[in-house]
Parts: sequence; structure tokens; C-alpha cells
Amino acid sequence: MIDLPHGGHGAQFNERDLVDYIRASRPPRDHIIQGHVKTTLAKHPKRHSLDYWLRKHYSRHPDTMQAVTSVVDALVETGFFVAEEKLLCPDSGRYCKGIRIART
Repeated sequence: MIDLPHGGHGAQFNERDLVDYIRASRPPRDHIIQGHVKTTLAKHPKRHSLDYWLRKHYSRHPDTMQAVTSVVDALVETGFFVAEEKLLCPDSGRYCKGIRIART
């Protein structure tokens, strides 16, 4: 389980749920961008990002940034993911920081 330091008391998620979410993405992807921005959930510009997914599904504070560095680091430490600097954002079409499912 990964803790969300800004998600409210006891906010956490299972990293395997994230793997399943990424694998179910359409069009198919093997990665998710970090996508952390200081905005409300309703105005979030990157709806296919880790930040948006965490806010929508696991945070008691959906208008607070959730995909902070400590969360990404914890995901990488599980061995299920590797951090990358240039992953294609499905929302903006630009390259962004994110995580890719590890090939294990």
C-alpha cells in the first residue's frame, strides 16, 4: 500500500490497482505521467495522469495535489514501476515525467 501524504487521514492505495488501471487504458499504454498541478480536480488539465487518478479515487482532499515526489518514489520502490523523464502525455501530447510499468 502506498500512503498519500496529502490525501487525508489514512489515505492510501494499492500499487497493483495502478498497474491494472494503466494496462486497461485506451489507447493502450504501459506508463502514466505524474501530472501534478496546483488546481482543483474539476479544472485538472491532465485527466489521464497519476495525479488526477489519485485525486479522483483515493484522496479525501481531491483539490490538493497528490502525485508528489514521495508517492512516485514509493511506487518505484515497489519494483512494479520505473521512473522516466520523457513519457508521452495523452492529454497534452508533450513529454513529461512519469512512471512506466517495469518489465519483470
